[in-house]
Amino acid sequence: MSFLADLGLLALGSRLRAISDQLYTLADEVYRLRGLPLQGRWFPLLRLLQDQGPQAIGNIAAQIGQTHSAVSQLADRLVEEGWVTIVDDPSDRRRRCLSLTARARAVLREVRPAWKAIVQELEQRCAAADIDLLATLAKFETLLDSDLPATVVARCQASERSRVRIVGFDPALRQHFYRLNAAWLRKYFYLEAIDHRVLSEPESELLAGGGEVLFALLDDQVIGTCALKVESAGVYELTKMAVDESHQGLGVGRRLLARAIEVFKERDGTTLFLESSSRLKPALALYESMGFEHQAQPKSDSHYRRSDVYMIWKDPGGTTRGA
Repeated sequence: MSFLADLGLLALGSRLRAISDQLYTLADEVYRLRGLPLQGRWFPLLRLLQDQGPQAIGNIAAQIGQTHSAVSQLADRLVEEGWVTIVDDPSDRRRRCLSLTARARAVLREVRPAWKAIVQELEQRCAAADIDLLATLAKFETLLDSDLPATVVARCQASERSRVRIVGFDPALRQHFYRLNAAWLRKYFYLEAIDHRVLSEPESELLAGGGEVLFALLDDQVIGTCALKVESAGVYELTKMAVDESHQGLGVGRRLLARAIEVFKERDGTTLFLESSSRLKPALALYESMGFEHQAQPKSDSHYRRSDVYMIWKDPGGTTRGA
């Protein structure tokens, strides 16, 4: 148990399961010494039927906190061994319920002194250790609400977002420029000849002409990329933006776009434009939020068959950097 204890809350589920196993083993040994043909793991189901009468499997699962499948499998075994029987639901004869057999009721009457002794001994030991275990568990259970998974994921994303950095071109990252863009294009469109050429040779197709290739790194993992291509003196195209789908939601596209605009300004660009597709609603919303404005017509000399959107960036300072 020391390993699980060292992991703290991360291993709480496994630790509680191990404690549960210990308690079931305790009950099994008590039953054995008392000569009772019972198993600890049967207790929740059998006690529920004893206290509340016949129950449908779905209701049993909900009340004892187990899956429908687990309860169904246990029920099959208990039926086979003569502890429970299947009866009609009095309120709905289309539904089947589990009910204790006469044998089960007799054994459960015999086992009550053992249950009482187990409770008394555990209560005494908890009191001696100054542990209010049941109250603590009740409080902890209130923390395990339906919002917890989303909250944990949001915390993960916040941590990852803080570790994302944008870097310029490095030959060691070259393959990721192709990988990320090819995956994106194959999902939504297909690779055109110009795509393959630019992605395969970014040094000659982009960098040699004064452009730039940017990468988004989460620690040392490349999760996004985009590029600036010089079309003519002072005129830059924002192109080849792609973000790994498994890392969307971290604001990576916005970070890449913001850095690309910074590079454009640093190089005293006069026009910054992009081409896209009307199919890509989320991407267009991002571009719009960053200051790109739709033009009335697609770019007349576009290199891409898929493009039907033409946008030019407007400086928030009030000057439109476009033709």
